[in-house]
This record gives sequence, structure tokens and C-alpha cells, in this order.
Amino acid sequence: MIDSKLETLIAVSEVGSYTKAAERLSLTQPAVSQHIKALEKELGIKIFNRTENGIKPTPEGIIAIRYAKRIKALYITENQRIADSKRNMESLIVGITHTAESSTVGEALAHYAYKTPGLRITIISDNIKNLYQKLEDYELDLIVVEGRNIDPLYSSLLLDTDSLALVTAPDSPLGKKSMISIDELKHQKMILRGENSATRDLFERALHNNGLFLSDLNVILEVDNIATIKELVMKNIGVSVLARSACLDEERSGKLKLLPIEGLGMIREVNLVYPKDFGHMAILNGIVEAYKEVNVRH
Repeated sequence: MIDSKLETLIAVSEVGSYTKAAERLSLTQPAVSQHIKALEKELGIKIFNRTENGIKPTPEGIIAIRYAKRIKALYITENQRIADSKRNMESLIVGITHTAESSTVGEALAHYAYKTPGLRITIISDNIKNLYQKLEDYELDLIVVEGRNIDPLYSSLLLDTDSLALVTAPDSPLGKKSMISIDELKHQKMILRGENSATRDLFERALHNNGLFLSDLNVILEVDNIATIKELVMKNIGVSVLARSACLDEERSGKLKLLPIEGLGMIREVNLVYPKDFGHMAILNGIVEAYKEVNVRH
């Protein structure tokens, strides 16, 4: 059982108040204070500072909170794995980016779970930065991300290669073109992914390689949700830059037109990233095979 003091620490960090944490945990406020004081004495640090806007963790407190969450995640995983073993089952928690969520990755994972007896997969979508953090905190077993893994803590397995393209409505002025130049791009009203997206990062790097910046373009809207971006583009509100894999269905049905941007090479890998001690290569290979099967059907 996880130490109750760690549960208290996590609760206080999430609600930002001893009183609210006490309500959540069905404890008294003095009991919450005692738990935090005991941890501070045990670790030899001050965990929280009081400010005008409430309590804030100290730099050392941030580290303590992070590891408390990791301990809790490991405890939950341990119990889940034991329960699964008793039922001859296996659970897998996979993190995917929003781009992967809009591609065939989710379908491939569902296909693999369907044909594998005793396997249950939970899919969590988030931006690439948060996915790596959740993997580090043991909240995820593996992640599917765009780009190469550069973290030495993890291993990776190539799932696919993908590229970015300009996405426009078929009946827009660009709809009859086979390519768009950078000069033409400067005159388009653009709807882009948020700053934490790997798609946005790759697009910006491609622009920088050509001596350009986002400020040279007419960006009218930033949206994290890919489905929302595609809907807005279909309505001719603007154009966007998205992964081809995220627009396969709409391109085939004629709802969207995808164009290469002259001079911008925006090709990237799609990788499975997992801890070096993951130890289940059969699962990784099964996901890769399921992904290939789904893409052949598409």
C-alpha cells in the first residue's frame, strides 16, 4: 500500500490547498499539515511555500511531488499486473499524439487488441512533451510519436514514415493546383497546430531552413484539435499544414486536397518508444504487423 503521506502530498499539489486536500482525502486539515511536515523532516527539505496566490512547491518540492506520482503509478501498475495475471490477461497503456490519433494508429491498436486473446489496451492522447513525461513517470507502457527518439533512456522501433503537406478545401483557389510555392503560402490564411505539437515544430524548422519564420505568414488561428482544424479547412476558413496520415480518409473522399509546399522537405519517422526494460518484443512486433495490415486495407 502506498504511504498515506505521499497520497497527501499528491493531493495538495493537485488542488493547491491543504483545506481542499483534506476534503478530498476525508482528513482534517491538521492531519494534512502533519503529513507534509513529516515528509519535509524525512527528506530534509521544504516542500511548499505560502504565497499571495496560495501555496507553491519549492524546486525541491517539485522533485518530491514528481517521484511521489511515480511511486503511485508503479503501485497502481503493480496491482493491475497482478490482477491481470490471475485472470490470464495483460494490460497495455499506450500514449499517442493527436496526429497519431487522427491517423490509422488507433485503428491498428484496436485491431491488435481484437485479435490477441487476453489483451486490453488503453489509449491516452496528448502532446509529445507530455507523453514523454508520462512515460518517464511510469503512467504509460509505450508511446507512438512523430520523429526520432533522442532520449537515451528509451528504445524505439520504426513504425512508419510520414510527411506534412498543405491542406486546403478542394473548391478553394488552391484546389486545382498540384503544388504551392512559399510566396503563395505567405498570402494564405493559416490555421496551425499549437506550439507543443510535433507537427508545428517540424513545419517551423522547415521554414527556418528556408530563412522564414511564422511571422512571415498570415496565421489567423491556432488549434490543438486536428478534427477541428480539418472541419475549418473544409469550410474554406483557411488552410493548414498537417500530417498526410491524419488526412487519409478526407483526401480519399474528396473532402480535402493535400499539396506539397515547394522547397519544404517535411518528412519524419513515426516510432514506437518504450523503456529499455520493456521486455515484450512480441507485443511491439504485433503492433507493427497490425499497423501494416490496417494500412494495406486503407
